[in-house]
Amino acid sequence: MARRFYIAYGSNLNVPQMRMRCPHATILGTAVLKGWELLFKGSKTGSYLTIEPSENGTVPVVIWEVDTTDEAALDRYEGFPNFYYKKDIRLRYKGIRTGRRRTITAFAYIMHEERPIGVPTGFYMRTCLDGYDTFRFDRNVLLNAYDKCERMCGYEG
Repeated sequence: MARRFYIAYGSNLNVPQMRMRCPHATILGTAVLKGWELLFKGSKTGSYLTIEPSENGTVPVVIWEVDTTDEAALDRYEGFPNFYYKKDIRLRYKGIRTGRRRTITAFAYIMHEERPIGVPTGFYMRTCLDGYDTFRFDRNVLLNAYDKCERMCGYEG
């Protein structure tokens, strides 16, 4: 069965959630996407994380190895191709067990750019924060994206 590398940066950093959705997926390691930023965007049904190019941006990510059934489950969850599309990104990751660095090409789900900025639910935010804590990522990256969307949406935080 074909296996591919998948870049997670939002709710799919949450290991228990990924284990349920993608039972064959394995965590390869962590990386930082340079030149990208996190944004909350969405639709009337809710706002979720996406990434967009940003000259000085950095986004911590987890690299999962997935098989075709896992990828099909992710496609359904992410609303591919209508809500999110897939983009191959070349990056260097650090192995979770070995600490060795490897350069690979992996796919990320990116929300269609015309979607509006929006504020996520508390539940979604907690799911993402749990993932940040699991991998010891800097929570400020996520919290800054949240603050930015609140400012852009005109909310007072």
